[in-house]
Amino acid sequence: MSGESSPLHSTAEPHEAAPGRRLNWLRAGVLGANDGIVSIAGLVVGIAAATPDQSSILAAGIAGMVAGAVSMALGEYVSVSTQRDTERALLDKERRELEEFPAAELEELAGLYVAKGASPETARKLALELTEHDVFAAHIDVELGIDPHELTNPWHAAGSSAAAFTVGSLLPIVAITVARQDLRAIVTATTVIAALALTGYASAVLGGARRGPAIARLVLGGSAAMALTYGLGLLIGAGSL
Repeated sequence: MSGESSPLHSTAEPHEAAPGRRLNWLRAGVLGANDGIVSIAGLVVGIAAATPDQSSILAAGIAGMVAGAVSMALGEYVSVSTQRDTERALLDKERRELEEFPAAELEELAGLYVAKGASPETARKLALELTEHDVFAAHIDVELGIDPHELTNPWHAAGSSAAAFTVGSLLPIVAITVARQDLRAIVTATTVIAALALTGYASAVLGGARRGPAIARLVLGGSAAMALTYGLGLLIGAGSL
């Protein structure tokens, strides 16, 4: 029986972390799409209030989408690269400390298990057993909470953020392009509010939060952004007459 339990345990390990990683990517995707919806909706609604020219509205929307996607990708790349560099520096520091001060590191590991609630005897025994198995893995798991095999890829993060922003941006662009001139603002606002309600609901489900406040925040924030840019567009349009 012992020979059968080991494979089962080893195959179960990867599935523990997979849902967490998928949840992070989904949450980032929802937030990126929401940014695209709100920023581009505000842009095209403001332009539509200033001018009835559809080509100008479409050009502004596409330019905003491209600029926003690039900005999101660059921001995500820089952020994740900085985090990755920091994690690598911490891992290198831990390797050096284990090589130079193995006894002190063993006591530190045992102390961490004591802090988690283990008795000093149990903590020391566990620290010794884990050190004999894989000293580096034991320390980085308890001290740093970092898996060296699961460091976030900045290119993946940048691509995911840009793609989510682009998908979100397309919604207000399509809505304001296909609607009649006299209904552009209403159709776009209605479409965007529905989309924001959906993304608010999705983000609440993914984060385990209350649905109502999450939806209300996005809907009210997006509505305020569109109202502000629409009002500015009207002022600019009136001033150009």
